[in-house]
Amino acid sequence: MNVDLQQVMQRFGIVGRNPSFLRAIETAVQVAPTDLSVLVTGESGVGKEFFPKIIHAYSLRKHQGYVAVNCGAIPEGTIDSELFGHRKGSFTGAISDRKGYFEEADGGTIFLDEVGELPLATQARLLRVLESGEFIPVGASKPLKTDVRVVAATNVNIQEAIARGRFREDLYYRLSTVPIVVPPLRKRQEDIVLLFKLFASLSAEKNQIPMLEITPEAEELLRHYPWPGNIRELRNLTDRISILEYDRHLTADDLRGYLPEKTSELSTSLVPVERQSEERSFANEREILYQVLFDMKRDITALKQTVATMRQEPHYEPIHTTLVPAEMEPMHTEAEEVIDSDLGPHLGTSSELHKEFTETPMEEPFLPDKPMTIEEAERILIKRALERHGGNKTEAAEELNISPRTLYRKLRSYGEE
Repeated sequence: MNVDLQQVMQRFGIVGRNPSFLRAIETAVQVAPTDLSVLVTGESGVGKEFFPKIIHAYSLRKHQGYVAVNCGAIPEGTIDSELFGHRKGSFTGAISDRKGYFEEADGGTIFLDEVGELPLATQARLLRVLESGEFIPVGASKPLKTDVRVVAATNVNIQEAIARGRFREDLYYRLSTVPIVVPPLRKRQEDIVLLFKLFASLSAEKNQIPMLEITPEAEELLRHYPWPGNIRELRNLTDRISILEYDRHLTADDLRGYLPEKTSELSTSLVPVERQSEERSFANEREILYQVLFDMKRDITALKQTVATMRQEPHYEPIHTTLVPAEMEPMHTEAEEVIDSDLGPHLGTSSELHKEFTETPMEEPFLPDKPMTIEEAERILIKRALERHGGNKTEAAEELNISPRTLYRKLRSYGEE
């Protein structure tokens, strides 16, 4: 069958130039005129639902019915009735005969999405349909005939499901006469920006707003983001940015404000390796210090509570104990020398740190009388960073290793912008 792939993609609104993705579409077009069963595999959100539509549209059954069934959305107790139908009185609530999807799709194509979620008993019924074209409605005694083309799809690792006894191996081989593997979006880097611009155009047209423009740096950030939700995630993100972004010129900093927090580090891929290592080391040391301070605060709070409890006891007497004689010199071990050499210029020596923590009074926000939540601690760190930089949000965000946009958003949530 000689069909122009660009024509197929235009017909179904598909955008892409990745070789693996184009090969999957070409396979769907080639197998369409036959009656071979097809199994489409790929992660959730990659667009598997387009392939059964392509197969049906270019098949000899295109003028007959097309039925799509989400097997994962139907309860196990009713899946057999939905697929194969039932007879009146076959179970509670069966007040009349009902045709199943296989009977409704007779002569056409049935698409079984999430086929990996089917119960084993239903898998046995499906295998019989594929082998003989026969099925028995629930509560019936005589089999019925059906002539359907079966296209199935799943995001489940079928081989692993077979090994665990959750999927029949014979059904797998029957379904996957022609397998089609749809690549995830992270392996289609050349298509990501194309899809973003397509979705931005559709959103602008739908909502009657100017279309988003995107800078090269933002495009690079899009390509390096892993897209765990694939095309579905990209479409939702594009719609959200298109509606919420006042500036129609999207920069990399703007984009980071919409991506999950953990992905804000992706921009470091463009920084030299030596600088990345240095910045990461300093960030880790700072995190360790913060954790030590928080642990100290927790221990002191617990100690205060213990002392307060002891003072309430009737026979409480203060104990005065000198643990270290005043005349003893402070001990300086080889371990401190090793620590001093490892701390580096950012933190000072261990003796300097000891002096700072023992002689310098700790600021009140770090040791509140009440327990501190993560949000409160975060707010304190941001407030201190702003004070150190005279209110300069850009410099404060750089010190905190977050984007300025993220800092603005957090300040808005505190009502302190």
